[in-house]
Amino acid sequence: MSRIIMLLASAAICGSALAQTPPAETTTPAKPRQWTIKDFAALPLMSRPTLSPDGLHVASRVAINGELRLVIADVREGPNRIRSLGLGENDLNWWQWVNDDWLIAGVGSESNVQGSAWYISRVVSVKRDGSKVMLLAKNVAAQSADDVIWIARDGSPRILLSYQTSIFYNDPGFWPKVDEIDVTTGRMRHVVPPRQNVRGWYADAAGTVRMGVGYNDSSRTSTLLYRPDAKAGFRVVDRADRRRDESLVTPLLFTADPGKAIASDDREGTDALYELDLGTLELGRKIFSAPGFDLGGIQEDAAGTGLAGVRYTADAPAVHWFDANLAKIQTDIDKAVGDRRARIVSTSRDGQKLIVHVGTADQPGAYYYYDTAAGAMSVLSRVSDQFPNKARLSPVKTIRYKARDGLEIAAVLTLPMGRDAKNLPLILMPHGGPFARDSEEWDWWVQYLAWRGYAVLQPNYRGSSGYGTAFAKKGEGQWGLAMQDDLNDAVDWAVQQGLADPKRVCMVGASYGGYAAMRAAQRNGAKYRCAISYAGVSDLAAMMRYDGRFLNHGGRKDWMKEQAPDFAAVSPIGFAGQFSTPILLMHGKKDRRVPVTQSREMAEKLKAAGKVAGQDYIYVEQPLADHFFSREADRLEFLEKMDAFLKAHNPA
Repeated sequence: MSRIIMLLASAAICGSALAQTPPAETTTPAKPRQWTIKDFAALPLMSRPTLSPDGLHVASRVAINGELRLVIADVREGPNRIRSLGLGENDLNWWQWVNDDWLIAGVGSESNVQGSAWYISRVVSVKRDGSKVMLLAKNVAAQSADDVIWIARDGSPRILLSYQTSIFYNDPGFWPKVDEIDVTTGRMRHVVPPRQNVRGWYADAAGTVRMGVGYNDSSRTSTLLYRPDAKAGFRVVDRADRRRDESLVTPLLFTADPGKAIASDDREGTDALYELDLGTLELGRKIFSAPGFDLGGIQEDAAGTGLAGVRYTADAPAVHWFDANLAKIQTDIDKAVGDRRARIVSTSRDGQKLIVHVGTADQPGAYYYYDTAAGAMSVLSRVSDQFPNKARLSPVKTIRYKARDGLEIAAVLTLPMGRDAKNLPLILMPHGGPFARDSEEWDWWVQYLAWRGYAVLQPNYRGSSGYGTAFAKKGEGQWGLAMQDDLNDAVDWAVQQGLADPKRVCMVGASYGGYAAMRAAQRNGAKYRCAISYAGVSDLAAMMRYDGRFLNHGGRKDWMKEQAPDFAAVSPIGFAGQFSTPILLMHGKKDRRVPVTQSREMAEKLKAAGKVAGQDYIYVEQPLADHFFSREADRLEFLEKMDAFLKAHNPA
């Protein structure tokens, strides 16, 4: 169950020569037809690069031969400066530096446990030169063992790992314990024992476990445990009844003052950062908010006791820097890159060396290495070899329209380059989740469709995240109902604007977006020439049975019942005979988020209802694909199948 196969090989990062390159570049509109479908299907050359504390090494996910690998590279030139680690059948979920010589990575894989498929998570430690890879808690970990709650900041190779030691609910080890681990040797030191119902532990910057959050699925109650220091015992300081929609306020960050923390709360309608008194659990001064929008993750300062920045998404991703040095650097870079967007994605411990992404929603851009002492930025890697940095593809902007009940909804509109925005064929593309959202960012799938000549509209329908509590709550009970109406209203808006041809509209989506596409084909077929679902949900009751294999599925079921009180009434699988527009169903056999049976059985129901394969519906099952298009071959096949289907049913 805990076997992880690691393969070491050398590799080169395409476009990674560290030649001095000024960040400011003159951009010009691209010629509409100079690419191929393979260009859009290509995996990003680099994603999520992270600097070591000294700023001299980079760990990143890199595309090599059409698959993603973890690559460790030295910024400076030299022999053996790039190392590549293949993970075999395992997922690479995250990675983080421990010190300048060691990093850790979270990996996962599906394994057969007592006749059922279980997802097993682990942490591996990796020496920077690739000479040593070690599975942590190898002989004692059970199913979930990748929750790293602390990393030492003094350069020592220590972490705190919260993990299970048993898969059996009635064993104490089912609830995670916390151990300190030396990542260079794997040696472990006991820190906090397991405690019934406590699933999450939290540590301060010094490595003291200060808080635990418990949840009892049978009673739907949460419990908050707290202690001021390592010598004190944990005591229950707060409780919440999930059935009454109560929640706990937990720290995002423990400050240098042992009695204070920083927390997020939506008391004003959207998330904001507040000071938190740990003695009284009272929120104090508001530190930051982005009016109208929820907040994303925070970035800690070098000491781990203060805020360096907070990220959020307005119409596009944004950041507010509390750190004066980073704020100035951001301002200087923004001035240099013109109308492109610069994101500081990683910094060295002293804040003097950075990785910066520069790009736009119509240009994938590049990652730059910025040594502030040298005063110059160097190209670390382009995101894509296919689309040069000077080229701009189809323009992207945010629009807002009114739903039929007057609710204002934001949507991302991408228009095909080189064409007048009049009477265009339209792709209506709802996002997955549905508690998620779209924004003005580079999207290979959207840009491909625009390159083919389609306008693409991505509504952030009611129930989407990022717009505050009230907007999210408007989605409760509205799966396939008012949420679906919001999508239809987006089409009406585009038609009323003269932008879209009402006779040439297709709905395309993945995950929940795939569900919405099925629902459109069944419920509103007259409005859509066709529908395309990738990894869509067709049967909500079956999805709940699948989720029932996971811990705390009772709370998940409660949430789903709030979203769709009557599963059968809004599940497309029960209405196969009502499908009145052609639909393409595609699904990866290795999808662990939405099981392939959701699309497979939908196709079977369509056949049983007398629908004609190849005419009324097409079903394509990808044997090696997952939920996230992690393989280039699967991306390419999807684009090819979608392209052929659109040419047949909604040509541009």
